[in-house]
Amino acid sequence: MKAVILAAGYGTRLQRDVVADSSGRFAHLVGTAKPLLPVGSSVLISHWVHALSRSDCADCIYVVTNAVYLAAFEQWASHFTNVKIVSDQTRSNDDRLGAVACLQLAVKHFDIEDHVLVIGGDTLFKEDFSLSEVKGRFSDLQAKSENSCLVLSYQCKEEETHKYGILEVGSDLRVLCMKEKPLPSETKSRSACPCFYMFSKKSLPLLDTFLEEKKEAPIDEKDAPGNFVSWLILREPVYTHQVSGRFDVGNLPSYIECDLYFREKRDVGSYMV
Repeated sequence: MKAVILAAGYGTRLQRDVVADSSGRFAHLVGTAKPLLPVGSSVLISHWVHALSRSDCADCIYVVTNAVYLAAFEQWASHFTNVKIVSDQTRSNDDRLGAVACLQLAVKHFDIEDHVLVIGGDTLFKEDFSLSEVKGRFSDLQAKSENSCLVLSYQCKEEETHKYGILEVGSDLRVLCMKEKPLPSETKSRSACPCFYMFSKKSLPLLDTFLEEKKEAPIDEKDAPGNFVSWLILREPVYTHQVSGRFDVGNLPSYIECDLYFREKRDVGSYMV
């Protein structure tokens, strides 16, 4: 399995918060890509590299960034032997390719023909999460059908459904559909779907199909990776694995919460393994 970490975003909300913060405590974060933010004892994305390596979940880790942050990511990656970087060549949020196109870029640039684990570069999970456990579940699904894919879910609050993609799931844990940011009245489900997906190698050609269909669509319809997942659910068997929660570093308060959690955490060595 190969891992692709999506890190081509510009973190506009977080940067706006950092600049506006009058305390000065976070001035050192100005101009820092979200995956390279210090979280506990290391930068955010390094937690993933350590966990992926220790769990033998992926034999190579590919990171998609943009032209603005390319040099910073290349410097960070020089400390690892199993990490490779590719830039989407964009220089502003207005010109972004979108997460699905970035995933397609990684698949083509690195000639990936294996199963792919896709991870949002601004996401971490709580300590009950286990890569080995999730990989085992994916292997079991693959033994039944080589087309099977796996996503995660966690229970969000009723008033939060409008922030996330919400999964509606059958009794066999197969995903029936994903509703994008619905009102609580529009779905009975409270199963939020974070950016962590295990795509079978047989599903990878569908990236081209999806992007061809969306060629003339506005960026909002092909930016969030959940748009592809929603589309894929109607074509391939996609199952869910439940976790207790996640950290989604989108603004300054969410960054502070995530950093504090990892500063207080002692056993970082086994985290997410």
